[in-house]
Amino acid sequence: MTAPCNIASSLPPLAAQAPDRVAMRCPGRRGPDGLARFDVTLTYRELDERSDAIAAGLARRGIVRGTRTVVMVRPGPSFFLLMFALFKAGAVPVLVDPGIDKRALRQCLDEAQPEAFIGIPLAQVARVLLGWAKSARIRITTGARAWLAETTLEQVERDGAGAGSQLADTRPDDVAAILFTSGSTGVPKGVVYRHRHFVAQVAMLREAFGIQAGGVDLPTFPPFALFDPALGLTSVIPDMDPTKPALADPRRLHDAIARFGVDQLFGSPALMAVLANHGAPLPTVKRVTSAGAPVPAEVVAKMRELLPDDAQFWTPYGATECLPVAVIEGRELQATRTATETGAGTCVGRPVAPNEVRIIRISDEAVADWSQELQVADGVVGEITVAGPTVTDLYFNREAQTRLAKIREHLQDGSERIVHRMGDVGYFDAQGRLWFCGRKSHRVEAADGPLYTEQVEPVFNTHPEVRRTALVGVGATGARQPALCVELAPGVSAREWPRIERELRSIGHGHAHTARIARFLRHPKFPVDIRHNAKIGREKLAVWAAGRVG
Repeated sequence: MTAPCNIASSLPPLAAQAPDRVAMRCPGRRGPDGLARFDVTLTYRELDERSDAIAAGLARRGIVRGTRTVVMVRPGPSFFLLMFALFKAGAVPVLVDPGIDKRALRQCLDEAQPEAFIGIPLAQVARVLLGWAKSARIRITTGARAWLAETTLEQVERDGAGAGSQLADTRPDDVAAILFTSGSTGVPKGVVYRHRHFVAQVAMLREAFGIQAGGVDLPTFPPFALFDPALGLTSVIPDMDPTKPALADPRRLHDAIARFGVDQLFGSPALMAVLANHGAPLPTVKRVTSAGAPVPAEVVAKMRELLPDDAQFWTPYGATECLPVAVIEGRELQATRTATETGAGTCVGRPVAPNEVRIIRISDEAVADWSQELQVADGVVGEITVAGPTVTDLYFNREAQTRLAKIREHLQDGSERIVHRMGDVGYFDAQGRLWFCGRKSHRVEAADGPLYTEQVEPVFNTHPEVRRTALVGVGATGARQPALCVELAPGVSAREWPRIERELRSIGHGHAHTARIARFLRHPKFPVDIRHNAKIGREKLAVWAAGRVG
């Protein structure tokens, strides 16, 4: 009989081989020094047996194979036990980033049409008051009392205790989860993950980064911690709010890293900036991975100084719809810094095998079927597309968005595959490296040709008194006037703006494409997504700039 295709299928053998190995350490209560005790642990045996019990208890309440189930639980034992229970049961967890706008969150939950809702007491209150997930007929709370819900997760686990293995016979194409995108460039969309996508991600991550079982990981983005048991790693869940990595306390992160000998770390660029600015060495860390947005060159340089000489700093490129796509190590990224700061874009490395990454001509229209004529030559900026084992094939209940993002490709053997349009623009250089030039929706189609954010902003960001810049377009579609919004560095007086503007114009004149920018506008403080701290709200800035220019 064919083994189930399921990310949770790795748990039973690990529980048998190393039952007492710690799978997860969670912060727990803080001591008098303000540091977490990390007195809550789950061994591989406990994670396996308790997730079996929860899966059995959920089945008694109607949460079974295919049941769409909203999960609003903070990172901790309950979250991980519940997620593995749902995977084992073949149910479909629905995850929505808690940091998104509350109106968008309600829309996400309405679109997902969940049949069950499992959340902390606060989430249950919000569900009732804000009308979330009205389709959910099964409601379970992680609280001590079943207020606003039928029962508690603790009772669910008790009801299923001793039930034995609950691993469903899930197939590769069965839906495994619905993960909503952050919505940083539009309304969040529910990405449909099949079991084969998760299994392929584990294999590709292991191969791309040389991950071996037995390591200790500090994953500062909870969903990524779900990969650790499948990779045989111990997860140390950090004492921080994962929705606000820029506000993480570096002292608490360093305490966890030192106490448990953390040798690998995952975090957003905002989290990396926190550690880089803190400036304390990380002697035990051998591998750092940062994703979610481009990592600023100065952050990479600072982190390299804090890590051991033989440590690696990886910045994978990808998206919720397909990850990983390409990777680059910090040393090579640093070597491309000068090119980035002179308008080349950001190098994101080489495609991860067996992905096939191709560049097609830029269009905002749907493309139904793949054709070789879509491709552009190396060195020409176009839209980045990916075909590979982690490429998802649709958005849940979003047919129009699916048509815009997916292309059917008919292969020579008669089969078909899906090509995902990243919504990013970029190009390949002569060495086969992929360069990211910005979001397609953020390009400025000026009368004399397009401009791309990642080929413009890094040029001006070299000014020592500038914190960040943002390219926007104002005026009529197809003939927009490029304008550069500028946020000054902390402590720089607005009175210095006339001088700084002159200096920025001088910098821009040194490069053909940046020389085309005639308008420079000082903005007091950019709207940003605090979860990444690099995703600037360019749509809001464009409206603001239009008011200033008009």
